[in-house]
Amino acid sequence: MIPGAGSAPATAAVPDTEEPPGTGPDQPADPPSRARIRTLLRRARPAGPRPTAALLAAAITLTALCAAGVVARTYPFGPRTRSINDLGNQYLPFHAHLWDLLHGRADGGLLVNWQSGFGTGFLPDLGTYLSSPFALLVGVFPRDEIDLAVYVITLLKSACAGAAMAWLLLTLRSGRWWAAGLLGASYALCGWSVADAAYNPMWLDGLIALPLLCLVGEWTRHDRHRVLGVLVVALAWIANFYTAYMATAAACLVLLLRLLLAGLPRRRALAALGRAGVTFALGTGLAAPLVTVVYFGSTHASPGRFTWFAPVTGEDLLARLLPATYSFGSPAVFVGTTALLLALALPFHRAAPRRVRAGWPLLVLAVTLSMQWQPTHLAWHAFTTPQGSSYRQAFVLCALLVVAAWHTISYGPPDRRALGAAAGLLVLIAAAASGSGLVRPFVWPILLFAVTAALVGLVLLGRAADPRRTGAGRGAVLAGWAAVLLVGAQLGEATATSAVAARLRLGAMDDYAPWGARQEQQTQAIAHADGWPRYRTDPGREQTVGNDPLMVGGQGAQYYSSHTSDVLSSTLTALGGGWTSGGRSLQSLDNAVTDVIFSVGARVHTPPDPHQNWFPQDGTGMTVSRQEVPPLVTVRPVGTPISGSTYGPSPYRNQELLLGTRVYTLPRFTLRTGTGQPPARANGKRPGLRLDPPSAQGTAPRPTITARCAPGDEVYLWAPHFAGTARLSGAAAHGLTGRFRSDPATKIAAMQRLGTVPATGRLVIDLSPNRPSLIPHGAVGCLDTARLRERADRLTATGATEVTVSDGTLRARLPSGSKGIAVVAAPRTAGWRCATGTAPAVPAENHHGLIAVPLDGSSTSLTCTFHPPGLRLGTTVGAASLLALILWAAATAVRRRRRP
Repeated sequence: MIPGAGSAPATAAVPDTEEPPGTGPDQPADPPSRARIRTLLRRARPAGPRPTAALLAAAITLTALCAAGVVARTYPFGPRTRSINDLGNQYLPFHAHLWDLLHGRADGGLLVNWQSGFGTGFLPDLGTYLSSPFALLVGVFPRDEIDLAVYVITLLKSACAGAAMAWLLLTLRSGRWWAAGLLGASYALCGWSVADAAYNPMWLDGLIALPLLCLVGEWTRHDRHRVLGVLVVALAWIANFYTAYMATAAACLVLLLRLLLAGLPRRRALAALGRAGVTFALGTGLAAPLVTVVYFGSTHASPGRFTWFAPVTGEDLLARLLPATYSFGSPAVFVGTTALLLALALPFHRAAPRRVRAGWPLLVLAVTLSMQWQPTHLAWHAFTTPQGSSYRQAFVLCALLVVAAWHTISYGPPDRRALGAAAGLLVLIAAAASGSGLVRPFVWPILLFAVTAALVGLVLLGRAADPRRTGAGRGAVLAGWAAVLLVGAQLGEATATSAVAARLRLGAMDDYAPWGARQEQQTQAIAHADGWPRYRTDPGREQTVGNDPLMVGGQGAQYYSSHTSDVLSSTLTALGGGWTSGGRSLQSLDNAVTDVIFSVGARVHTPPDPHQNWFPQDGTGMTVSRQEVPPLVTVRPVGTPISGSTYGPSPYRNQELLLGTRVYTLPRFTLRTGTGQPPARANGKRPGLRLDPPSAQGTAPRPTITARCAPGDEVYLWAPHFAGTARLSGAAAHGLTGRFRSDPATKIAAMQRLGTVPATGRLVIDLSPNRPSLIPHGAVGCLDTARLRERADRLTATGATEVTVSDGTLRARLPSGSKGIAVVAAPRTAGWRCATGTAPAVPAENHHGLIAVPLDGSSTSLTCTFHPPGLRLGTTVGAASLLALILWAAATAVRRRRRP
């Protein structure tokens, strides 16, 4: 039996205008003896009900999540990886970079990340992915245990969310501490948490923020903890501004409803709203230095290429209320059968006041409808279409369902009438959801178990609460058994739901292996070859995750972030680069010309990742190639125009624009299908020749490209919308295989090096498409390596003699009398300012997407500094908010000292 399970201590720390549990027009007042007993029980528990409930919620949450890992056999409890989609591509690498920053091993600092995207602003990424206080815990783990570090952080965040909700519930109304703990765990283990936020750990800060911000709303109602309230709001917005925005909107709705239900005089209600407005404004203002940087980082980011919102069907929406259902594109609003039954019972619970029975269900219904209507759906997402999963605000609905459930149980266990009505509604929900494809066969036994345990537990709780039917001792026993049943049901269905989500995600999304031998080899190879900032070391074309430079070291083009700048994305695309995720995950470009342009002096070559099934292993091992390249800062001669970011359709000619000379021959080529026939021309926006995969495998003839180039030239194939492999025929191939990944919507393939032109000058490229593809006009390029070497030597001779880089500052020493323009091998993103000699810094020029500075021959030094857009504005707003907070606190203290 759970100690104290039979008691329902009245522990509200703030006055509540609603009737306390067990009172009202239909309930007799407690006899004085029972009131004395409750008082003694409250005094006998020194920890208090709210800390105890919070600990219970955290314990249930941790138990369920770990048990789900055991059942699903996911890391660290089994062989299956947790690194799904963006968790492996983005969040783990960013946490690894934070580890490097904390230990002084990163290239760059808080302002600029020199490892990704040839140099990108870091503060927006910090504010989006790493600003949570929990993120600092990565520093206490070993670097090669970064997967475990992020998993532990995920567990701790979920447990804290449950604890915060349990604390809030007992602040909203007094009630049984174990029931508050149970419902707090229901919130922490909601479908949104275990299905969506489990691999988006920064969203879990919003799960914590919502009950904390509602708690701040309660403080403003009663004019308490003014300074603390502002600090809590600021911390929520700093931890993750995106979900904090949604949590703030939800807290405002809860506060408005609480004021309406309280029936306060208009003057007092307006005063409470005014205090809340000031509190949230000052808290958001204190977070402005980070929030404004993130906002401006988003405005300069690549827009992506995604579809608009489309609401899900009613069947799918109702299905996600049930345990063990999963899909990527529907709202995960599961909160546990017990919480759902209690929320459904609230309108029929006669012990609760009528305004409570109407207000909370109406708010739940309104928020549900707002998720399905595009204007309000966009409002929940700060008027920006979500890139990826659409229903990121679903945790708000989960929270409201839990709060509604608490208002049911806090007025006493629902009677049989209310329970019967709730069970009937649940049957209707299940019947309507049965037509959804999300309800798989294993859902029904899990639901039946949960419903049975929940109903029996609630009936026992109702009997235990009736002193006329049971004695005090028997009531405590019944309440204890009720608690065991309800907690067991919650643990069982939450474990099943989390395990099902973990298994189904593996089949629906890309996944990546945890840290292992491949990453160790990459790290060692890069560390041995690293020469930054004399030259860059690229982790390689065959990437392991989307942010390889952050994970294994080096300084390359690879970069995946919500803040991937439009300048960087468009520049690398114009040069023949590939990307995924609609243009926000940029890939390495293994090309001799771009290596010269971006000063890539060492490059790691690895076979395809054995964890993936995109391409088979080719039997090769890991190698490192080196070449002499110009420095990071080169000088282009007088007469070179600074020509913005204008590029043409050919990536070969675009590379020559940046290089400053012609090095490619673009031969006319002939494309033939496997039957020897010319392919059909593509229709639509993408010109080129359409290629279909062969209908037979094995020895079936493959499509081929034939062309003629100068013997000894390097052959490149640019086919951004081709999917498959390409290889030069005969011995001229030198074992090189071009691997192309693309799809019609979210991926384009990078230009590939295929080998050298044979002595005959005739080259044949064998193509192996694995889906319908396009070969564009001008797809083949032949590189004159001798001419490229000559140009590289010239750029080295006239380039900077010394380059130093420290966080957001780059300094270069130039040859005496340098004229023309200095070009820095870094993208010209917003925020760069440059100066020559002692001249004042001015915004850097844009030379085909790179930083450029005019030179007049009078200076031998160049300094470029990065100022994150929005940081100055945010700092000003933050300082003003801090001053206003100090004045507000001082005025409050003076007023209270003068008050009798």
